[in-house]
Amino acid sequence: QVQIVESGGGSVQPGGSLTISCLASGVTFNQYSVSWYRQGPGTAPGTERDLVGFISRSGDRTEYINPVTGRFTISRDNAKNTVYLQMNDLKPADTAVYFCQAVSGNLVSWGPGTQVTVSA
Repeated sequence: QVQIVESGGGSVQPGGSLTISCLASGVTFNQYSVSWYRQGPGTAPGTERDLVGFISRSGDRTEYINPVTGRFTISRDNAKNTVYLQMNDLKPADTAVYFCQAVSGNLVSWGPGTQVTVSA
């Protein structure tokens, strides 16, 4: 099963930019579609994570939720087994732990997440 690790999280001021990464190992990553999810602070246990966006296996198709459309961009480099989430014009409401999910058929894998904090 694919092993996933997110990285690149941190603190940024409103209006700033940050790019986080999702690195996969142990698999041929171009067989996996990838989605980014997030879970905001103070979320009750058991609450589902919010989908942020999706990228197809080849990277030729991406989709985003409305609150991030035009600000976030998902891309991938299958040669490096890495998917990126570039975040621009960040807002305090974007503060969350961001998770990478990789899916191939019935196989679903999650990373441990990376914290992104947006504050003045």
